[in-house]
Amino acid sequence: MIGNDGRVPEAVRLWALRLFVMTRKELLQLRRDVPLLLFLLYSFSLSIYVSGAGISMQLNNASLLVHDSDHSESSRELIHRFRQPYFRFDGEVQDQKVGVRRLDQGTAMLLLDIPPRFHESIVGHEPVSVQLLVDTTNAPQGLSAAGYASRIIGEFSFDRVSSRLGGASDGDIRIPRVDSAHRVWFNQDQNETWFQSISHILRMITLFAFLLPAAALVREKEHGTVEQLLVSPVTPLQIMLSKVLAMTLVILAATALAMASVLKPVFDVPVKGSAALFFLMTALYSFTTAGLGLFAATITKNQAQVGMIALLVISPMLLLSGIATPFEAMPPWVQTLMALSPLRYFVDVTYGILLKGVGLELLWDSVLAMVLLGGTLFGLGMWRFRRQLA
Repeated sequence: MIGNDGRVPEAVRLWALRLFVMTRKELLQLRRDVPLLLFLLYSFSLSIYVSGAGISMQLNNASLLVHDSDHSESSRELIHRFRQPYFRFDGEVQDQKVGVRRLDQGTAMLLLDIPPRFHESIVGHEPVSVQLLVDTTNAPQGLSAAGYASRIIGEFSFDRVSSRLGGASDGDIRIPRVDSAHRVWFNQDQNETWFQSISHILRMITLFAFLLPAAALVREKEHGTVEQLLVSPVTPLQIMLSKVLAMTLVILAATALAMASVLKPVFDVPVKGSAALFFLMTALYSFTTAGLGLFAATITKNQAQVGMIALLVISPMLLLSGIATPFEAMPPWVQTLMALSPLRYFVDVTYGILLKGVGLELLWDSVLAMVLLGGTLFGLGMWRFRRQLA
């Protein structure tokens, strides 16, 4: 507030000064924790690079074995269509049982079994089937392999029918065909490293936004300095708010480091929207998650217990909020439960700003949800903290 004389009232100025001093104290304490700083630096640099460059969810070099009982021109053409980058031909087996054993051992993913008289049946216009055995122990990869294989075999069959009818006496024969024209938006090259690197930075922001404020508050309790702070002129609100502000500044700096050192120069991740809006939303999300961490700190007595609470809370958030798997593919009760997860909304905000270039006109509902969750969680932590000290 500003008085009639244009000056800030002394009480407001003193309150802000104390908050600034407490925030500076938290940053100085964090600076002395060298192992934590090194872990923070690794998490927002090399860890993101490893996740973006080393993790792939797409089908790549799936091991293919072939049991060819025909050894004909048609069978060789079909086998040739199973090529890289999706499939890797790992040789032919003379007995189907050997191929099945390789599937059981996990040294192959697919076994293509071509029956006798394969070429003869095709030339004689007879229906013929091939068998494809797929190891779906890794269900996403196995289902992708089966889908690609079905498409390859379907195209092989269509080409054979087209060739046969094209060589008929009536050259005007046409086969009805539906072509699907895909238009890829926001990631035209379908660069998976964009998704992996952004997903990993979201994980790191969530982890540290929860742990850093919680650990800072529990550290005060372990060292017995909470009582010293309370007999000082600062209020409980200033104690908790200073920890949130300090750790939010650290997370923003780490996020800027990740974007400047890994995301942009290494993976060329675009920032199609407003960078300022993205950092503002990151600060809001850090505040929201920090409120959850502070509430956890009020019900624990040491940092080991904070770590256990983090496993209980952070793991479901990371797995079920839509970072790694589509949120719409989850059961309805999970979708309802994850409405209480701030990460659920931050995922939409991040991809919307970075890859789609949208603004608050489309993201306002997610931003509003984070504001409500952040205020509620911080209020619960504040209430619990005051109750402990009453």
